[in-house]
Amino acid sequence: MVQELKIRNFLSFRDEVILSFEATKDNTFEDYQVVEVVPGVRLLRLALIYGANASGKSNLLSALDFLHEFWFERKEDLDQSTDAVPFLLDTETPIEPSSFELKFFVDGIKYWYTLLLDEKKVISEKLFFYKTVQPTMLFSRDLQNGQSIIRFNASVIKVSQAVVEELTLRCLSNMSFFAARNQVNCTLPYIDSAINWMKSGILPMIEPKTQMFEYAGGKMLNDNELKKYLLNFIHRADFNITDITTEKESVPMPGFMRNAIIEDKQIPKFTKEKLLADAFFDRLKTEFEHTVKNLRGIEKYTLPNSLQSEGTRRTFGIEAAIYECIKGNNFLSIDEIESSLHPDLVEFIIEQFLKVQSHSQMLVTSHYDPLLNTVDDLLRKDSVWFTEKEEDGNSRLYSLVEFKGLNKISSFQRSYRNGVFGALPNIQN
Repeated sequence: MVQELKIRNFLSFRDEVILSFEATKDNTFEDYQVVEVVPGVRLLRLALIYGANASGKSNLLSALDFLHEFWFERKEDLDQSTDAVPFLLDTETPIEPSSFELKFFVDGIKYWYTLLLDEKKVISEKLFFYKTVQPTMLFSRDLQNGQSIIRFNASVIKVSQAVVEELTLRCLSNMSFFAARNQVNCTLPYIDSAINWMKSGILPMIEPKTQMFEYAGGKMLNDNELKKYLLNFIHRADFNITDITTEKESVPMPGFMRNAIIEDKQIPKFTKEKLLADAFFDRLKTEFEHTVKNLRGIEKYTLPNSLQSEGTRRTFGIEAAIYECIKGNNFLSIDEIESSLHPDLVEFIIEQFLKVQSHSQMLVTSHYDPLLNTVDDLLRKDSVWFTEKEEDGNSRLYSLVEFKGLNKISSFQRSYRNGVFGALPNIQN
């Protein structure tokens, strides 16, 4: 589980910001929304972020998405960018490094990861774990004379010199240590546990434009439990869908695709001939059974996925991802969760996630402020965060619990709209 994310000089965050999942002493919804990962450390399962457009909400989610991509992207040469984007609305920050820190728990062990890099190279990368209250280094990676120097803590990890040399050779200055480690046959205790969580524990971010329906259909092919989960959810969410069928079908290759293959000079002749000879490709076919009541009684009709509303398709995709998140005790980020969804459905999705006892976590952004009126009825106060863009373009991140007098507020939505918490667009009359 994620305990804390700290970033600086990345996208719109010039100054250091900290997103913490550590719960306050408040015991509201303790059984479902708070997980005590080790004695004395209580982590939240949800963080919900509000803010005006272009205030930095999406950029916060992008920070985790960037880390997940960077950790395991293998670079072919030194000319490739690290893809780190510093704060650009300044004269100094574009030439300064970006900084990331992530604290997380895997199997009851706390890890602390730090990364310092610019657009061309990694300056420093380290991983610690906590055997006591003080961190113990597992590995450090620093840049010296243009080359990555990797060091292991010999008291914890026994690594041969040959492995160290191979890791150093493969770890180009513009890639993560973890991407290099994937290319070397060795065993690295504790580090490998962290890597496994980094790979599978953080799911790809869902954006408003993310096409999730094919993802859901593909998952249902081999997971009947997912199908049951989705059918149960849409039944409770008042859809009239009573069944879903998903299968692969073989369809002829369209003419434009054939022409593209023929004209592509990068495709080897043998591969091109094989592709054209097959002339068919597999695609998912998903159909929905709708049950309706009319003058004739109860009737069932089957409709293809192309005739489902965008809201229905997005609901299926989001819920398939949430199912995987819960099942694997993973971390899922959803940007603008209300996109294409009815407000009541947004609340229902969050409510159903929070009612499951799990070590899964979600980081969600939203403009749907009526959810704020569910604070203390559905949401915990420490689950709510805000982003605000300052006049110089820098994004601030702060928590609802930083404000005093919260127990005297009767409507958090009204207080938000009245500017009590900031994080509103500055619309000129």
